[in-house]
Amino acid sequence: MTQDINIEKAIEQVNAVLEGKLRAPHVKTFFHEPTFTATYVVSDDATKRAAIIDSVWDFDQPSGRTSFEAADEIIAYVRDQGLTIDWILETHAHADHLSAAPYLQEKLGGKLAIGREIVTVQGVFGKIFNEGTEFARDGSQFDRLLEDGEELMIGEIPLIALHVPGHTPADMAYIVGDAAFIGDTMFMPDYGSARADFPGGDARKLYRSVRRLMRLPDKTRVFLCHDYKAPNREVFVWETTMLAERTANVHLHQDVTEDQFVEMRTQRDATLEMPRLILPSIQVNMRGGHLPPPEEDGTSYLKIPVNKL
Repeated sequence: MTQDINIEKAIEQVNAVLEGKLRAPHVKTFFHEPTFTATYVVSDDATKRAAIIDSVWDFDQPSGRTSFEAADEIIAYVRDQGLTIDWILETHAHADHLSAAPYLQEKLGGKLAIGREIVTVQGVFGKIFNEGTEFARDGSQFDRLLEDGEELMIGEIPLIALHVPGHTPADMAYIVGDAAFIGDTMFMPDYGSARADFPGGDARKLYRSVRRLMRLPDKTRVFLCHDYKAPNREVFVWETTMLAERTANVHLHQDVTEDQFVEMRTQRDATLEMPRLILPSIQVNMRGGHLPPPEEDGTSYLKIPVNKL
């Protein structure tokens, strides 16, 4: 087996926190129930430097109205805590909510980053939405395109970016100290895994990405992008451990083989409807959180592709 240097670095980093050699990050969660999305402010208590992961821009589809209620809560918290935002991170181009990254960047600063494979997503969806040549498909809407294994700093706490494709080609997980922000790879152990049927998705790649993440130490704190309440559970939960995922995830526990998972995931995905906000979300998120260019009169529009029977 080829050595995976980047996951090995992440394992060493988590162990350093568990052994008291490295400071653990402080994690504050903002759960947006309308889209079932967890946004995180991850900070270094000693230096007051911080990052925001997977923000939400409120969008009411029936009326077409937008607001920044969820983002303003984050801004209030950051200012109250005296934090400086260095990074605004996206785990991927979300299909279920719009990103508030540009608004947060305007109010709080920080650089916007996402995985380098966003260019693949832009290429695919640029065609689906019939975008013209004015839509750049090179990731230039973001300040930084991250490679697998790339390292950033949140104050004095290191962050390792890991490419974990499968849900989409561009998914990233961020390992900050002993905390893993895994996007849409896994959900809570009692709920399972993310779908893999979007353009560019791949259930087999998702399985391999999850197995890679499951090499992290048992006590790794795992933070999810979404929770939908599993059957017989009455509360939303967005934090678990890697041990719980490895031993109890209903779709991906350690005894599930790759072929078993692919068969289950493929059959399950075939029964799922499109996410409610997929059409506006993708158009905005592949642009780094910006709406498409407005018309000459200043009006902004979002497209709805139609498949004729």
